[in-house]
Amino acid sequence: MLHLRLIVPPDRTQSALSAIESTVGTTHVVVLPGAARDPEGDLVLCDVAREAGDELLRELQGLGIGKDGSIAVENIDLSLSERADAAEREAPGEAADAVLWEQLTEATHEESTLSITYCGFMILATMIASCGVVLDNSILIVGAMAVGPEFGPLAGVCTGIVRSKPRLALRSLTALLIGFAVGIAATTVFSLGMDAIGQFSREMLDQPRPNTNFIWQPDPLSFVVSLLAGIAGTLSLTSAKSGALVGVAISVTTVPAGANAAVALSYGEFGQMWGSMEQLLLNLCGIMLAGVLTLYAQKTLWRTQRGRWIRRSKGLNPPGA
Repeated sequence: MLHLRLIVPPDRTQSALSAIESTVGTTHVVVLPGAARDPEGDLVLCDVAREAGDELLRELQGLGIGKDGSIAVENIDLSLSERADAAEREAPGEAADAVLWEQLTEATHEESTLSITYCGFMILATMIASCGVVLDNSILIVGAMAVGPEFGPLAGVCTGIVRSKPRLALRSLTALLIGFAVGIAATTVFSLGMDAIGQFSREMLDQPRPNTNFIWQPDPLSFVVSLLAGIAGTLSLTSAKSGALVGVAISVTTVPAGANAAVALSYGEFGQMWGSMEQLLLNLCGIMLAGVLTLYAQKTLWRTQRGRWIRRSKGLNPPGA
């Protein structure tokens, strides 16, 4: 269930209530006239089943409440109410299949902000990965993958494309490219510094590295893994199962590939550098392609599922359909 807190201009309160009451899956409606002070308006509270949330939010946005008032949405972790249980049963579809597009857009917008913190995490992740590739240490590689913040901008690009929001897509792509450029540049300097104090050496980079050689030797399987990771990551965002993102982060070699490119660049090993860059681009393109296709599939399947529910509720489907 979702909890909605609305600040509604008084002249639109009745329209908002009509939208809420006509949406299957809503309950616990509360109206406090004149309770809001900034902005001024009526305070309207309600709970709605997740699978009906996107439809209701679209209607409320159509009334201009998001512009002249406020719409806040929270997840309800526990609701001890028979009426809430009934509302969830009445709502079409399954909660796990529903996508809150406004929530997804807002989340990816925040995660794809080109900030000092974002660049800091990218630099640190790439530096950790550089130690992993030089030492051929898979534990450091996994740790660097988990620290890397690159999936936020990747999800932002996918969401921007599917929702026809070019500014979000361009903003996310810019953050992604600049983040990797800054991380690779900083790690190149870091590698030179580590070489100066005797911690890195060309021999360590050129020696057989059975645990990390794959990072600069891309193959078709690398692209397959990136596609699978892109699907899993997108599903974890849209279904609010964020814990799966950790598994996504450590299944693709984006950050390690950037780190290997930086270390190879510092020693003039251009063969390794270009191989690492190819691996990086292959993974980024695979994740974005999978993310876009997954979001389009979710949108299509949800429309189909909802259409069947509407026809069944109107008695248009034959028995057993």
